[in-house]
Amino acid sequence: MSAEVLSALIAYFIGNFSTSYIIGKLNGNIDIRKYGSGNAGATNVLRTLGKKAALYTFLGDAFKGVLAVIIGSRLGGEKAALVAAICVVLGHNWPVFLKFKGGKGVATTIGSILAIDPIVGVFSLAVGIISIIKTKYVSLGSVLGIVSLPIFMLYRGGNRLLVSCILALIIVFTHRENIKRLMNGTERKIGQKTEIR
Repeated sequence: MSAEVLSALIAYFIGNFSTSYIIGKLNGNIDIRKYGSGNAGATNVLRTLGKKAALYTFLGDAFKGVLAVIIGSRLGGEKAALVAAICVVLGHNWPVFLKFKGGKGVATTIGSILAIDPIVGVFSLAVGIISIIKTKYVSLGSVLGIVSLPIFMLYRGGNRLLVSCILALIIVFTHRENIKRLMNGTERKIGQKTEIR
């Protein structure tokens, strides 16, 4: 088995561990996918369980990306690390353990990029944070932050640019409903809560 294939399998497996799902079970034994937007991600945790739980979710999901890339790099250098970056996001978004109903991959993508290219990761994260602060839309900030990846990665070129384009496309795809709501003016802004009944 090649280093790239092994890295892909390990990364997908790592991605399957849903931080939001685990935190939901630890906070009232709830399935976060049955509340709010139904998404197993930090934004839905924020609206359902609050800031502290959301922060843990974001950090946990980002750590998955970092870990997968580090393992890939150790197994087969940068090429395997880049494969791992894609596969850990796929595992997070479509986890076999949760019947392929996971998150949208933003935090895990950020973690992956920070491990691959910290400078690009920081710039992308800054774009996302500034956009969220200015617009109050987490979804818009998330999309803008990740879509900026290929722009910042242009100076690197090669496989890093290719992978950043793939990750950006994945994030746009997982946010397609959010994008529709943004265009219709019905997207929820940050701070709106979801009641647990």
